[in-house]
Amino acid sequence: MTNSIKLLVFIFISFSTGALAQQKKTIATTKTSEFISIDANLNEKSWKNAEIATDFVSFEPKNGTPIPKEFRTEVKVLYTDDAIYIGATLYDPDPSKILKELVERDEIGTSDFFGVFINGYNDGQQEFRFFVTAANGQIDTNFTSSDGEDGSWNAIWESDAKTTEFGWIIEMKIPYAALRFPEQEKQTWGLNFFREVRRERQKYTWSPIDNKIGAISQQAGLLTGIEDIKTPTRLFLIPYTSFYLSGSETQKTKGELKGGLDVKYGINDAFTLDAILVPDFGQTKYDNVILNLGPFEQQFNENRPFFTEGTDLFSKGNLLYSRRIGQTPDLNLNLADNEFISEYPGAINLLNAMKISGRDKDGLGIGFLNAITEKTMATVANNSNDQTRQMVVSPLTNYNVTVFDQRFNQNSSVTFINTNVTRDGSFRDANVTGLLFDLNNKTNKYNVSGGLKSSSISDTQNTNGINASLFLAENSGNFRYSVGGEFMSKDFDNNDLGINFRTNYYSFYNNASYRILNPNSIFNTFRISLASYFEFYKPTNQIQASNFNVNLNSTNKKNHYFGGGFNFNPFESYDYYEPRVANRYFVNPKNAGGYFYFSSNYNNKFALDINPYITHVINENRYEAGVNISPRYRFSDKFSLVYSFDYFRQQNDIGFIDFEDSNIIFARRDRDTYTNSITSKFSISSVMNFNLSVRHYWSLAENNKINNLNEDGSLSTNTSYSTNKNSNFSTWNLDLSYSWWFAPGSQMSVLYRNNAATFDRNINKDFNSNLSNLFQGNLNHILSVSVRYFIDYNQAKNWIKKG
Repeated sequence: MTNSIKLLVFIFISFSTGALAQQKKTIATTKTSEFISIDANLNEKSWKNAEIATDFVSFEPKNGTPIPKEFRTEVKVLYTDDAIYIGATLYDPDPSKILKELVERDEIGTSDFFGVFINGYNDGQQEFRFFVTAANGQIDTNFTSSDGEDGSWNAIWESDAKTTEFGWIIEMKIPYAALRFPEQEKQTWGLNFFREVRRERQKYTWSPIDNKIGAISQQAGLLTGIEDIKTPTRLFLIPYTSFYLSGSETQKTKGELKGGLDVKYGINDAFTLDAILVPDFGQTKYDNVILNLGPFEQQFNENRPFFTEGTDLFSKGNLLYSRRIGQTPDLNLNLADNEFISEYPGAINLLNAMKISGRDKDGLGIGFLNAITEKTMATVANNSNDQTRQMVVSPLTNYNVTVFDQRFNQNSSVTFINTNVTRDGSFRDANVTGLLFDLNNKTNKYNVSGGLKSSSISDTQNTNGINASLFLAENSGNFRYSVGGEFMSKDFDNNDLGINFRTNYYSFYNNASYRILNPNSIFNTFRISLASYFEFYKPTNQIQASNFNVNLNSTNKKNHYFGGGFNFNPFESYDYYEPRVANRYFVNPKNAGGYFYFSSNYNNKFALDINPYITHVINENRYEAGVNISPRYRFSDKFSLVYSFDYFRQQNDIGFIDFEDSNIIFARRDRDTYTNSITSKFSISSVMNFNLSVRHYWSLAENNKINNLNEDGSLSTNTSYSTNKNSNFSTWNLDLSYSWWFAPGSQMSVLYRNNAATFDRNINKDFNSNLSNLFQGNLNHILSVSVRYFIDYNQAKNWIKKG
C-alpha cells in the first residue's frame, strides 16, 4: 500500500469504524468422500445427514417478513478436497406455475431462480454469486460492495435443476478454483442463499437483509466446518480457432483462418493473471452507430470479453474507456492540397493484452492492465504525379492501467489509479493519476466520496490539468439526500485512455428522494426524487448547463412499472463547444420538458414498453419529442420475440454546420430519426441457443435557415451561404447466431452477419426508397465459425495420470 493511501485511511478511520453488527445465521458443512452426481436428485447418503439452512426471509417487496410455509426452502452444503456442493429443495404449492424460460447463459429471462453468495474472506466486501434458474440456466456474477454486481465475470461450475411434484430441486458443484479464500486450516466464509418466486415477484434470502441499511454483502450469514482444503492451481488455457468468410457485391469473397490462446493463471489465492495472445474479436456485437451532428464523439459500449470481464477495479474514477484500445484510426492527417488517402485501415490491431487483478485478505485490491497495439499505416496518393507514400496513422502504442484499492471496515475504500499511454517516436504521450475515496459510517447511513485527479500530456505543447470532486449523502431510510460539487480545469485531459467531453468548469448537484421500504395498498415499490444541477464555465462564471427535475418510479400490485418526470431549465446556458472554436459560444434558451414510461409485467406472455418524451424551448417554435414503443411476446419457454420502434423529432433544432471565411455557420434544421429493431431467441436447451438481432437506423437532418454565429452568442441571417449540408444517414445490421456450450467453459458459435450504411446530402423522405438504396451494392456479408475449448490444468493433470 502506498504511503498516501495509508495516510488517507488513517485520516478517515474515525469516520468509518466498526463492522456492521448483527446476529448472523450460521450453517456448518461436512466433508464427504462420496461421489456426488450433479443430477438434481440429492439421493447420495451424504445429503441425508447434512445440516439444513431454512427459515428464509423476504428481501423484497415485504422486507423482513418470513417466507410463506408453502414456499419454504431448504438448503444443504457439502464439501470435498476440490469443491463445495449445494443442494436446495424449493417448495411450491403449484409446481405447474413455476416459470422456467430457456435463455442464454448469464441471462435469467422469465424464470424462477436460486442463488448462492460466497465470500471466502468473510470481509463483507466481495461475493462470488452463482445462480441457477428453474430451466437450469447458469448465471454468475462478482459482487463488490462499492460497485454492485459485475455480470461479465464468468466461472466454470456445474449445476442441474428439475421440477418435482412438490416444487423444484437444484444441485450445484462449485470448484474451489472458482472462489477466493485464504490459506488457513479452518475456514469461515460469508454465505447467503437467494430465491425468487418469479410469478409473485417475491425475493427471499436465508440471512435477513435489512433494506433500510442497504449493505447487502455485510448482512450475509456464515459457513463453518470447512477444514484442511488447499487453494488449487488455477491455470486455465482456452485455445480457440475461427474461420471467416466475407464478401459483398463489390468485393471478392475471401476466407480467413485465425487462431489464438487465452490464459488465466492464479498467481496466488487472491490474484489472477489474464492474457490474450493473438486476439480475435470478430464475433463481438455490432455498434449502434447514429448520425452524430454534435461536437463530441459518439461513445460506444465495450463488447470485447477481455475488456468487460472482471474489470471492476479498472473502472474506478471513470478514467478508463477501453474502446480507445484498438479503436478506429483517426484519419485527420496533415496532407498537401494535391494529396488524398487512397488506402486506409479499418481498425488498429491489438497485438496482445494482459491484466492482473484481485484482492488479498487485508482488503487490498490490485489491478494491472497492459495492452499493445501495432503500428498502423495509411496510403496517401498524389494527384499530380500518381505517386504514393505511407503515412503513420497510429504508432506502436502501449496502454497501461494500474490500480491500488484499499478497503477497510467492510464498507469503505481509498483508491489510487494511474492510466498511461506511451506512443513510439515523437507522438503524443499521456499520463493521468487519481486518488479517490468512498467512506461510509458503520451503519452505512452516511457517505462521503470524491477524489482528486491530475493529467499530464506530452505533445508539441505540454499541458497539466486537475479534476476534483466531493459528494455527501444520506443513504438509508425512507428519506434520502445527497449534495456534491466538481471542478475541472481547462487542461485536464484523460481522453487518450478515457473519455471526457467538457472541461474548464465547476458544478453543483443536489438530490432528495422519498421511497417506501415495504409495499402498501397501491404500490409494491414507489420512489420520488427532486434534483438540481448547475454547471458554470470557469473563465466567465456563465451557466453552461442547468436543470431542475422531478422523477417518479413505481411498481403497482400487478407488477406493472410506471415512471415519469418533469425537467425545467429556467436559465439561458452558454455552449462553448457547439461553435467548434475556442472562446466562442452559442446561447441556448430556457426550456422545459417531461416524459412518461410504462412497462407491463414481463411474466405475461405479452408485454409492452412505451416511453413518450418531449422538451420544448420556451417562447420559441422549437422542440424535440419522441416515443419508444416495444412490444414483446413469449411464444413458449423456448421462443420469444421483441420488436422496438423509436421515433425522434427535432423541430427547428439549431447547430453548427460549417465555416465560411471568418464566419461560424449555424443552421436551423428539422430532424427525423427512425430506429426499428428486432431481437429474438430460440433455445433448444440451456446450453444451445439461436439468436437474431436486427437494427435499421435512419436519420434525416434538413437545414431550413442558415445563420452566422455572432460574438454575443446570438444568430443573424446568412443569405449567401449555399453549400448543401443536409444529412441523410442510414445503417443496417443483422446478426444471426448459433451457440453451443458443448462442455463447461467450451463453446462453439456460428455467426452470419450482414451490414450496410449510406450517407448523402439529398433529402429523400420516402422510407421504402431509402431502405432499397441502402441495400443496393452496400451490403456486406460475413459467415464465421469459432470454437473455444476450456482446459483446466487440474483436470488435464488427472487425464495424464489416467492415460
